Amino acid sequence: MSMTRKQFGRLALASVLATTVAGAALAQTAYPHKPITMVVPAAAGGTTDLAARMTAQALGPMLGQTLVVENKGGGNGNIATAQVKRAEADGYTLLMQYSGFHVISPHLGKSSWERDDFVPVANVLSAPQIVVVRGDLPVNTLQELVAYAKAHPMKLNYASSGNGSLQHVTGVQLEQAAGIQMVHVPYKGTGPALQDLLGGQVDLTFGTAPPFMPHIQAGKLKVLAVTSQARLPSLASVPTTTEAGLPGVNATSWFALFAPAKTPEAIVRKLEGDVRAMLNDPAFQKKALDQGATADFMDSKALGAMVKRDWDLWGKVVKAANIKAD
Repeated sequence: MSMTRKQFGRLALASVLATTVAGAALAQTAYPHKPITMVVPAAAGGTTDLAARMTAQALGPMLGQTLVVENKGGGNGNIATAQVKRAEADGYTLLMQYSGFHVISPHLGKSSWERDDFVPVANVLSAPQIVVVRGDLPVNTLQELVAYAKAHPMKLNYASSGNGSLQHVTGVQLEQAAGIQMVHVPYKGTGPALQDLLGGQVDLTFGTAPPFMPHIQAGKLKVLAVTSQARLPSLASVPTTTEAGLPGVNATSWFALFAPAKTPEAIVRKLEGDVRAMLNDPAFQKKALDQGATADFMDSKALGAMVKRDWDLWGKVVKAANIKAD
């Protein structure tokens, strides 16, 4: 029985559609079929880099592919973030993002990306800021630091990883909450700030615990407080800022995976599920705790809600303090 042209055309169209649908399904089920690049908006050695390398080591075998960590610091995180924004939305370029860069930097007036340029995947680590001073500064508690600052106005200088960084904003919080005045000294990253703190060129700084832990344990630095509601297990003897009488100083960093906007939902869901399994591993949890951080899973929806809350919160702080980018 012969077909008309119309019938043949319908059959051909149905065949093409079936092939397309099957191909799309195959592409999704085959993900990932090649190495994945995880871009880090900071130099090696900080907590963002730690989060990326821990994730690459643990998640790679689960995905059956290598996760390549690419450090690209600079521009308050804008260089790396913009790079991922421009990448193909196919799940092969991801961003291990630091909260300070994601919810503070855009308020500083030099951002080449928007919040909607990314889809949240999952949160990986959380870590409060710590208040850490040089070893020979004559204070041993946060209350003593405040008293020293009041007795020596504008004599204490605190380092940060740059204007508008979370360390800078935490310093502003402390000044406002305690009624003190200090001198802000911005650096191009936590590494250089840490080196000058160790060398005695600056008096104190703020930051997540991992880069400071070896120097605290060696007695070269003193940690006075943790800027969170609960104490850090790795620094169990160190009080929180609330316990020290300054509940207004509260700054917890998070380190989370994002993908370019329009990344297929199936890929986001796969990554989200694998990150959940990774963070449920007791070995991963212990490694994070030993470094002064917490394995803190949030799914895509919860992470997106947190981004929105922090975006609004820190935007108000930046505006009130008139903080500008370098």
